Amino acid sequence: MNQTQTPKIAFIQASWHPDIVEESYHGFEFGLANGNIIKDQIDRFHVPGSLEIPLQAQLLAKTNKYSIIVAAGLIVDGGIYRHDFVAKTVLDAMMQVQLAAEIPILSLVLTPHHFQETEDHIAFFSQHFYKKGAEAAQACIETLLNLQDLSNQNLSIVAGSN
Repeated sequence: MNQTQTPKIAFIQASWHPDIVEESYHGFEFGLANGNIIKDQIDRFHVPGSLEIPLQAQLLAKTNKYSIIVAAGLIVDGGIYRHDFVAKTVLDAMMQVQLAAEIPILSLVLTPHHFQETEDHIAFFSQHFYKKGAEAAQACIETLLNLQDLSNQNLSIVAGSN
C-alpha cells in the first residue's frame, strides 16, 4: 500500500448465529470511525460457517484489492468435540493464508467455553462481539498505520538508491 492508496478492508462474516456475529461488524464500524476509515472502504462477505472463512480470505487476498482482511465467526460447543477441531482448523488456516499472501488477517472468530441459546447468553455474547469488533477496529487501524510506515520506508530506500 502506498501513501496515495486508500486502504480497502475485507470483512468476512460467518452465518452461524448471525444476530450475534453481526454485532462484531457494528462494533468494528464504530471503532473504525476513530481512525477516519469510512464504510465505503469496507467490503463485506458472508460465508456459511467459520470453516469457509480461510478459503474466502485466500480468494480475497489473491485479488490484491485489500490491505487487510477481518474475519468474524462464532464456533460453539454443541455438545460434541467437533467445535475444538473447527476452531483450531479455522485459525491455523487463517494464519497460513496470512503468511502466504502477506496480507494481515485479523480474527474475530471466537469459541466460548460455554454457550447456550438462552436469552441471557445471546445478550452477553452479542455485547461481547460488539466490544471485540471495536477492539479489532483499533488493531486494524494500528496495522494499517504499520503497513503505511513500511511502505514509506521502502519508498525512501528505493528513492535513496538512485
